[in-house]
Amino acid sequence: MIEVKNLNKAYGSLQAVRNVSFAIERGEIVGFLGPNGAGKSTTMKIITGFIPQSDGTVTVDGTDIGKDSLAVRKRIGYLPESNPLYTDMLVYDYLEHVATIRGVAKKERHGRIATVANLCGLADRVGQQIATLSKGFRQRVGLAQALIHDPDILILDEPTSGLDPNQIVEIRNLIKRLGENRTIILSTHNLPEVMATCSRMLIIHNGQLVADGTPSDLQAREEDTQRVKVVVRAADASTVQAALNGIEGADAVQNALTAEPQAVAFEVLGGRDTALRPAIYRLAVEHDWELIELHRQVLDLEGIFRKLTQVV
Repeated sequence: MIEVKNLNKAYGSLQAVRNVSFAIERGEIVGFLGPNGAGKSTTMKIITGFIPQSDGTVTVDGTDIGKDSLAVRKRIGYLPESNPLYTDMLVYDYLEHVATIRGVAKKERHGRIATVANLCGLADRVGQQIATLSKGFRQRVGLAQALIHDPDILILDEPTSGLDPNQIVEIRNLIKRLGENRTIILSTHNLPEVMATCSRMLIIHNGQLVADGTPSDLQAREEDTQRVKVVVRAADASTVQAALNGIEGADAVQNALTAEPQAVAFEVLGGRDTALRPAIYRLAVEHDWELIELHRQVLDLEGIFRKLTQVV
């Protein structure tokens, strides 16, 4: 349904998006993750037609947004991160205003407002001034305006930013309900957000797509790399690191953290079937290191995200 090919966006010398490509099928709820400044919002703004790309293409059901932006935008409901609202307006009047802009026929507007108000839990708030609403209800108004023209696609940029835990759960549940018959892209840097609502993850870092798959796909990919943490008390950290680097099958040795006093910690990386732990144990015996910790580490989704988006 949505196909992004070789997308690039530059602001002068700053390359915000670098050769990003992905496809999203009808009915998917996809999480678009990355740290702040990774290029998430820029990519979302390009897909929605809010800003133009520098290079590459975005198509929705075969329609190129660069050639017929209006046709694509009619298919999309967009909730920006800032959620701009006319706070001096009543909820009903604001939704009617957006419906008019979105081309909803006059005779259908009242019905659409009632439908989205019920869907977003605003039925008893439509006569209230937006300025008097809590942030959670303002987010609901933002979702309602994105839905007012009954789009096939919803693009939500940080929809739970700044909400309290109860409001976050409410908005998550609402997003899952909305995704029952729509395609949704949820842009966020919040991993629990995606785990709670999405079946697929796209991870972007420094403007580049670094991962695409289900949570289980990403975890399975990481299982090909074995990670063993070792903590020892020894006289010289550089000697320990050099010895670990000499282990057959060790691809890399990285510094790690430990709270143990006068101890050094390293993470040894190797192939999935490499016998790293027995080799490290033998080294400890041979060099008379006091072995405090030796275990294979398993990356959860948070660890995978951190690994893929760490600053090098």
